[in-house]
Amino acid sequence: MLVILIGNAQSDLTKTIIGCASAYIRHLVNGFPGIIYQRSLAIEFEKNNIVFEQEIHLPVYYLDSEIGARRVDFLVEKQVVVELKVLVEITPPHYAQIIDYLKAYRLEVGLLLNFGEASLKYKRFLRSSS
Repeated sequence: MLVILIGNAQSDLTKTIIGCASAYIRHLVNGFPGIIYQRSLAIEFEKNNIVFEQEIHLPVYYLDSEIGARRVDFLVEKQVVVELKVLVEITPPHYAQIIDYLKAYRLEVGLLLNFGEASLKYKRFLRSSS
């Protein structure tokens, strides 16, 4: 389930993350591979004293069993999964990916950031309780 409005603390953190992602506009133009934006975002997180882990493997759960692991671009403050894309447009299948990540990783909040459009595009997600 896609939810745009989230709680205050989580909302403040996602706003900060989006602000860090937007900083690239002052320094980089569009057209770079994803790793360039990922490294730039890591620098912005460090400048803003945001605790994050980059390119980590998180366990995937099915029911109560850990069944594997998948890599995420960023895990911020141990609570927000951040997935980066460099695409002409983000579409519902990309939304499904991050929604599935939230369920599989048992996390509540996710951000999908796309650096491939004319300006930064993002979507916030909240895992539904169902």
